[in-house]
Amino acid sequence: MSNEVLLLSTIKIKELSTHYANNRIERNAPGVVFAAKLSDTSITIYTSGKVLFQGSGATREAKRWGTTQQKAEKKVSSTKGDILPEGFANKSVLGSDETGTGDFFGPITVAACYVPADKIELIQYLGVKDSKMLTDDIMRKIAPDLKKSLTNSILVLGNEKYNTVQAKGWSQGKIKALLHNQALKNVLKKIHPVHPEFILIDQFAERGIYYNHIKEEKDIIRENVLFSTKAEQLHVSVAAASILARVAFLDAMDKLSQQVGLTLPKGASFKVDEVAAKIFLSKGEEYLTSITKKHFANTGKALVIANKKKGI
Repeated sequence: MSNEVLLLSTIKIKELSTHYANNRIERNAPGVVFAAKLSDTSITIYTSGKVLFQGSGATREAKRWGTTQQKAEKKVSSTKGDILPEGFANKSVLGSDETGTGDFFGPITVAACYVPADKIELIQYLGVKDSKMLTDDIMRKIAPDLKKSLTNSILVLGNEKYNTVQAKGWSQGKIKALLHNQALKNVLKKIHPVHPEFILIDQFAERGIYYNHIKEEKDIIRENVLFSTKAEQLHVSVAAASILARVAFLDAMDKLSQQVGLTLPKGASFKVDEVAAKIFLSKGEEYLTSITKKHFANTGKALVIANKKKGI
């Protein structure tokens, strides 16, 4: 499918909207002010002034209104992992990412998201980019539309379960590998018989180590799997997965904060230690460990703070 993009003035956009008025369709998506459907072309106007033409007639229709934008070469900071095929950013890819691994409070969340080639432009216009470049509020606004537009799987591992498997000797790497493999399986099952051209995992372990972690699983996803660090910069599927994983984490933190009666801080800083000490003093050690990653050093630090407050 061909895609063309124009950036038009307000006057041009009015002319274009009038021209395609008889072909107008309803399209409920963020930032869309007008949409039309021809026999071979879909036309979408966004609040930014950008007009997206999709379909076999995209180039023909775009030429009626101006010169298509030259896409700037995307700058990607240094990454490690597999060498990706040429034109990878424009291929149909199933990507996965996780968050919450470095947070004392809150779960580990993993998301997998399939973005077919013909939806890449649309997902980009929804504002999808590396979640580290977006605020929590923006991600929460984007996430509902991503869930509606893309086949995805979101897994949430609460800390009670996390502590149980961690006590059995499971490393975080093993836990993450199992969650990634399961999320990918879930999406592949949903899109069957469609097959993504590639699967891209945001790399947290070398390929051999990753597969060693999940070697006892019945179904292991191996076909066309690539690994790369900073994968959210390499394909929009991983960026979308990163956003969905982050929002799932934020939602879980909100629920946990309501349950505790305190706003729980993210991360593993001294502020986290202080809040943990308050919870220990008010609800006890057993309750504290049920909502935290028990093996983190924050547990011991919180107990020291709590004991000082008790004068021990």
